[in-house]
Amino acid sequence: MRLGIIGLPNSGKTTVFNALTGSSYPTEPFSSGQLEIHTAVVNVPDARVDKLSEVFKPKKTTYATVQYTDIGGLDKGIGEGGLSGPMRNELQQVDGFVHVVRAFADDAVPHPYDAVDPRRDLEIIDNEFLLLDLIAVENRLARLEEERKKGKIDNKQQHAAETALMERLHAHLSDERPLRDLDLTPAELKSLRGYGLLTLKPVLVVFNTDEAGEDPAAGLDYDHRKTLMLSLRGRLEAEIAQLDNPEDVALFLEEYAIAEPSRDRVIHLSYELLDIISFLTYGEDEVRAWPLRKGGTAVDAAGTIHSDLARGFIRAEVIAFEDFIAAGASVAEVKARGKMRLEGRDYIVRDGDMIVVRFAI
Repeated sequence: MRLGIIGLPNSGKTTVFNALTGSSYPTEPFSSGQLEIHTAVVNVPDARVDKLSEVFKPKKTTYATVQYTDIGGLDKGIGEGGLSGPMRNELQQVDGFVHVVRAFADDAVPHPYDAVDPRRDLEIIDNEFLLLDLIAVENRLARLEEERKKGKIDNKQQHAAETALMERLHAHLSDERPLRDLDLTPAELKSLRGYGLLTLKPVLVVFNTDEAGEDPAAGLDYDHRKTLMLSLRGRLEAEIAQLDNPEDVALFLEEYAIAEPSRDRVIHLSYELLDIISFLTYGEDEVRAWPLRKGGTAVDAAGTIHSDLARGFIRAEVIAFEDFIAAGASVAEVKARGKMRLEGRDYIVRDGDMIVVRFAI
């Protein structure tokens, strides 16, 4: 799971990246306009994993992870000017975006467009991505039409279906609406994977503010699918992320009247944004959270652990984490209460399911 952190120059992208990852990359007050890439993998905080680790005392504890990539170099006009190959590759390879929008005033860090205006800044990159997708769709339609005129069509039915789909995309984009708002079937989405369409990707909008007052998202008309929004005091959160001592963190939070760091919430929302859940495996060797696409089955979960488990799948022993806690965090008591279930390959895994796969090869 990889999310690209994007935003206009001086929006605080790298500050937010540092806050999320505990990195300490310099945050220059002015962007060079060149492609700059920083990448880090972070654990998804999970109190369930903490509890299982406490109970089983395993040799190893492994959390689910999210990879963040800080992508510098975006600005107004990239749609018309076109993207460099490396920039296009970075944007197309991520699974979604964390769009950092500036909502703080700082004379030492001038805004590239003079005044702070979160609504305008949000629209700038949105519109650039809309234009880039529109150009990509128009280019594909032109090639399809050329193939039709030259009679170079191997599969007429497939050609007609793709042409109709591209025309739908073109009409939607022409209305200045992102493709993630368009009703598309799983088969259509699969057929579009190779195009790297940017407005099709889910977006977490993070308003970077130093103020504890009004939420910049309040009253903002931004009702899109696969879109989440929240505010983050980026500079403070980045400072917290550099602290190693829990007591220092507690003092810092108390001084600035912060109930809890927003970093964990952003990471959880990043995970949620991609329609991912976690199932858990446990034992003396390892306690682990495994990511699984929402709607995934027991055999999908088995394959996530190891392909051999999916190939030889017999059934899965499943315990709901809540039932485990209610039974005093005892697997034996869960069994005594009849709360351990044996599920087949088509069982839809739920978030927090504790799973042991029975298999034979």
